[in-house]
Amino acid sequence: MTTLKKIGRLDRPDNHGSAQMFKNPILEKLTRTHISIPITLWLVTGGISLYWGFKTTDISLYAGFGVLILGILGFTLLEYLMHRYIYHMIPDTPIKDKIQYNMHGVHHDYPKDKDRLTLPPFITLVYAVIFYYLFTFLMGDYGLFFLPGFMIGYAAYLGVHYMVHAYQPPRNFFRVLWVNHSIHHYKDPDAAFGVSSPLWDYILGTMPKKSY
Repeated sequence: MTTLKKIGRLDRPDNHGSAQMFKNPILEKLTRTHISIPITLWLVTGGISLYWGFKTTDISLYAGFGVLILGILGFTLLEYLMHRYIYHMIPDTPIKDKIQYNMHGVHHDYPKDKDRLTLPPFITLVYAVIFYYLFTFLMGDYGLFFLPGFMIGYAAYLGVHYMVHAYQPPRNFFRVLWVNHSIHHYKDPDAAFGVSSPLWDYILGTMPKKSY
């Protein structure tokens, strides 16, 4: 039997349970959300930014959509790096252990807890504001087109992540995402860090071994 590297606090993942994060019932409730809420927030915010970019700037249609594609790719890279180096950081101090567990370890303990497969809505809105100011500060008007791409990438990640944990794998090319993420959770948490895309796992050498 394969021994799973310990990421959370349980010896093996619990596919039927759910963790209690806070004793306060209001705070506990705020840690849960239906997946459709953050996906809608990301897509609506991205759509507004895209509309505003075309309406108020002189950036051409082709350039705008080119930057949008770069935004999608940018998100897939950030997703990979965050997952690999932040969510899976070594919890070698009490503070790092608490941060790592609350951010990601609890998900490895209870991978099919559908209400905790994304950030709560109020944190999603805070992130949206931060990304808007960051991208427009770094890129000027082009940030209005990079932001929608980034948010499309984020929404796609949320959708894929939810479907991987909530449904059986499909009989099409998306199946590789289901298989890779299952390997990440149940066999090798040091592989398959890309959820919405295996691109950076291929490039950076963390694709699951063929023996799996």
